[in-house]
Amino acid sequence: MHYRLIFAALFVLLAGCAGQSPGDYHAEGKASYYGARHHGQTTANGERFDQHALTAAHRTLPFGSRVRVTNLRNAKSVVVRINDRGPYTGGRIIDLSKQAARQLDMLSAGVATVRVQQLAN
Repeated sequence: MHYRLIFAALFVLLAGCAGQSPGDYHAEGKASYYGARHHGQTTANGERFDQHALTAAHRTLPFGSRVRVTNLRNAKSVVVRINDRGPYTGGRIIDLSKQAARQLDMLSAGVATVRVQQLAN
């Protein structure tokens, strides 16, 4: 009986870890960006935010994950590295650095509808 409980607990634990593997995450939603006001501040992973780097904040993806973000209005895309947590504004799925937003041609709008696809590292 003791072994059955251990086996059941192990099965539940492993099943919980079997969620998304790298490259499985994809979503569509709103993206925003952050820039000069946050430049130089410490990000959630401990590095300094650089508005000129190709980085982003995401609520759950592991730090260091690379994702392709595509602006659905103009089909422009950019690959960014997750180094921060956020966005904290409701209804948004990712916060991009100013440079990433520039490459997606979304600076003037401030917000864009995007597709986010995790890449294998």
